[in-house]
Amino acid sequence: MLPTLQVCAGDPSLILTTNVDLGENKMAFMKAASKAVAKGLGKPESYVAIAVRDNTDMIWGGDNTPCALGCCYSLGAINQDNNAAVTKEITALLADYAVPANKIYINFFDVPAANIGYNGATFAG
Repeated sequence: MLPTLQVCAGDPSLILTTNVDLGENKMAFMKAASKAVAKGLGKPESYVAIAVRDNTDMIWGGDNTPCALGCCYSLGAINQDNNAAVTKEITALLADYAVPANKIYINFFDVPAANIGYNGATFAG
C-alpha cells in the first residue's frame, strides 16, 4: 500500500519513517535533521527537504520495537564519509526517542540531475 503522503526526492532530501511518536517535538526534530543532512552532505541547508512520518505501523525483526527507516537523496555528495556523517547525526537524534542504533536503516541515493524535477524543470536543464 502506498503512503498517502507522496514526497519526491530532491537535492538533498531525507524521508524518514518511524514507529515512535515524536509528539510536540516533531518540528524541532525535523529542523535538527535538516541541519544534520546539510552538514553531513556539505550542502546549503536552504536546499534541504525533510519529511518525517512518525507513529507509523512498523516492525523490525518481527517485533514491534522502536525503529526507523530513511531514504536520503542527493545530486552528488553521496559517499562513504558523508553517508556515515548523516547516519551518525540522525541516529543521535533518534536516540532521544529510544530508537536504538541497531534498529535504524538509512539508504542513500545519488540522483542524476536529469532525474530531479525542480522549479518547473530538472536540474539538468
